[in-house]
Amino acid sequence: MSVKIRLQRHGKKQKPFYWIVAADARSKRDGRYLEKLGTYNPNTNPATIDLNIDQAVQWLHNGAQPTDTARAILSYKGALMKHHLDGGVRKGALTQEQADAKLAKWLEEKANKVTAKTEGLSKAQADAKAKALKAEKAANEKRAAAAAEAAKVEEEVAVEEETAEVEAPEAAAEVEAPAVEEVAAEVATEEAPVAEEPVAEVAAEEAPAVEEAPEAPAAEESTEEKEA
Repeated sequence: MSVKIRLQRHGKKQKPFYWIVAADARSKRDGRYLEKLGTYNPNTNPATIDLNIDQAVQWLHNGAQPTDTARAILSYKGALMKHHLDGGVRKGALTQEQADAKLAKWLEEKANKVTAKTEGLSKAQADAKAKALKAEKAANEKRAAAAAEAAKVEEEVAVEEETAEVEAPEAAAEVEAPAVEEVAAEVATEEAPVAEEPVAEVAAEEAPAVEEAPEAPAAEESTEEKEA
């Protein structure tokens, strides 16, 4: 019987959760399995892997073939490294103590890398959060400044309106006062009596001119002198 180490899908829609299982190669992907070796959760960052390394190595010793994804997971957790070192021990190239020491060193280095990656992600998340908070604070300050400016403008407009209302009656009074004076002057001009011209001048102008008596002819004067 050919055995495969592969992933069996579980979880919700768009949130997969996998079991790492050893199953007959002829069975369906999500069908019956021979043994559950661990779990794989890709929804976290970094992904969460829980693997029984000893059982996985035992299946590898028995000839089980992992799929590509399962192989990557086994390599990540050190199962393939242990399988390789156990082969060296069987061949006599290494002692079990040396193999265990090499595996421990490799696992420690891997753990340090994972820790550094986790800390880097945590720092990146903290920086992103701080940046978001800073941006939000700046946006809030900007909105507050805009609101204060709008309130200031409204206050200035209100003061201007009040000032205009106070100045309007005074301006009307100033405009009406000259008008009243002009009307009074016009009325006084109309009612004032016309100055009378001297009577003599009027009489002289109205009296007809006195006609002067015509002079007697010179011949008549001589006749009168003879009679005398």
